[in-house]
This record gives sequence, C-alpha cells and structure tokens, in this order.
Amino acid sequence: MAAAAHTLRDMHFVSNDAAASVLTMEEAVRAIQAAYSGPVDGRNTPRRTLVDGDGAGFRVLPSAPPGARYFGAKIIGATTHSGFRACGYAIMLFDRDESRIAAIVDGKFITACRTAATSAAALDRLASPGPVRLGVLGSGNEASAHVRAFAAVRELEEVIVFSPTPERRAAFAQAVTDDFGVSCRVADTIEAAGEQFRETCNVVVAAARSRGEQPILFGDNLRPGVTVVSIGSTVASQREIDVSVVASADLIVCDDVGEVVDETGDMIAAAEAGLSIRDKSFALHELMSGALDDRVQRAEIRMFKSVGSGLQDVVIAGIVLDKAIEAGLATALPVAFAA
Repeated sequence: MAAAAHTLRDMHFVSNDAAASVLTMEEAVRAIQAAYSGPVDGRNTPRRTLVDGDGAGFRVLPSAPPGARYFGAKIIGATTHSGFRACGYAIMLFDRDESRIAAIVDGKFITACRTAATSAAALDRLASPGPVRLGVLGSGNEASAHVRAFAAVRELEEVIVFSPTPERRAAFAQAVTDDFGVSCRVADTIEAAGEQFRETCNVVVAAARSRGEQPILFGDNLRPGVTVVSIGSTVASQREIDVSVVASADLIVCDDVGEVVDETGDMIAAAEAGLSIRDKSFALHELMSGALDDRVQRAEIRMFKSVGSGLQDVVIAGIVLDKAIEAGLATALPVAFAA
C-alpha cells in the first residue's frame, strides 16, 4: 500500500541539511529586518531561560512574534562529559492559525544563519554607506556566516582574518576569495590582526571567544568611523571584547538590552570597571524603526552586541518550515500530540 501524502496539517521534522538547502541569507536578513521593525518586548519575546544542572544544562529561547503564524521556542542542550559539548538545537514551532504543534526544526544551521542575518540587519543601519573593509576574528561557522550576511547588504572590498589555527584561517581566507572574489589577508597573530584592523577596517566582527576567556579585541584596534559587531560573549562567564572597546563605543545597539548589559561577561566587566553603559545602549528594534538615526549619525564608533533571541529563531524557522514543505524536504512525522 502506498504511503499517504502528507498535508500542511501534519507535524513535520526539518533536518539541518534541508534548512540549509532552502534558506538564503538575503531572505533571512530581510525577515530579521521586518521582525525588528515592530515592537519587541518581554511579552512577545521574554528573556531566555538558562538551566545549569549537574553535568548537563540547556537554554530555552521563546518567542511569539506579533502577527506571525508560527510561535515557539528553541532549546539548546549541552553536557560536560569529555568537556563541554552541545547535544543539539531543537526549534519547536506551534501553528497559531490551527492551534497545533507544527514542526520540530533542527536549529544548528538556523542558529548560525539567524545570528549573522541579525548582525547584517544592524550593520546595514549602523555602518557608513559604501564598501566594507572587514576584519574578522574567528574562522568557524559563525565567522563564515557573517561574511555571507555582510555581503548580502554591502559590497565587500577586502577581508582580514585571524584565528588561532593556521590551517583553519588559511582555509577561511581561500573560501572568502573563492566565494566573493575579494582579497582576504591572513594575520599571523592577534597583535598583527589588531594593527591591520586599525589601519584598514571600517567593520570588525568578533565571532569567536578567546581561549581562556580573555579579551581578543581592544579599543586601540579600532579606527575612527568603525562599526564593531560582537557575538561571542553571551553569558556571564564568556569574554570576547575588552573593556576599552565598550568605552570607545559611542553607541551600542543590542538585540536585547537587558540580556546584553546584565548577562554577558564583556558588559559585566565594563560595569565593574566603572563604565556607564545603559545611557548609550539601545534596542535593535529602535534602530530598525529609525528612532536612533540621529544618534547613529553623531556616533564615531558604533557597536552591535548580540546574545541571540527566540524571535530570530522562530521567524527564520517558520520560513524554513514553509519552504521545506513546498520543496518536499520536510518529513511528515507519524505521531500526534494530545491537545
């Protein structure tokens, strides 16, 4: 007997490979721009929940985007067996229109894509017009995704990269040249990277925490007019940018001001050093709405600092689900949850 064709009312699973095959960075950036153009607050996107158990823990990032069909949450599990190891990223989507569980979506690719798309959405409003001369700290998935995302909103003129492993940074540089047709210089040390950033770069992205949780980007690495994007310090124990970077920034835009200022190691260190942060920190939805246009124009050094948000996960996962179903790449699950 032939298997029954699935319908939109079926509960689906969307794999990581399927998500990567149906989603483009351009549409991810547009979706994030639209999502943050309206109000974002603790009612529709509350703060993440962090659970730290004995050798295991997880984060829950919920959101019910206003007016959207799908709402839900991403759950990230991790264990400390044989060192810290993520167990997976699962995004549960509920269907507002049909009052049911719609899908479980693998969130690994989506996490990297939505993080970079959010940074690009902010960059497009923060950075001065014109081509980007980009400095990158890191050579992993997040760093690569950020180059793709920035290329979706600005012309890339040149890229400079540093990461601790010579083979990985060389491979990263070659991939950038192959994919975007631009020169990508490799810095051999973090000190050399800082000097080259200062000389050349009008955008710098820190996309990798340092070994030993010591800052890897400093205020004297930044030239006037630069826009800094920092995504690597998302909880209190993590460090990425030095206090001097926070002090140098005239304007700090955050996907969630409270979480960034109160819960990230970089900002906690800055507050402990006596810096006043709140009066120059603003929410991403304020930037997208145009409310910060005057401040952006006056700021010489601008920064976007992100911890990630359930809004980003749910909005992008909803697009992935619809496109995967249309492409026949979503798996209808032979299960049903009791209502």
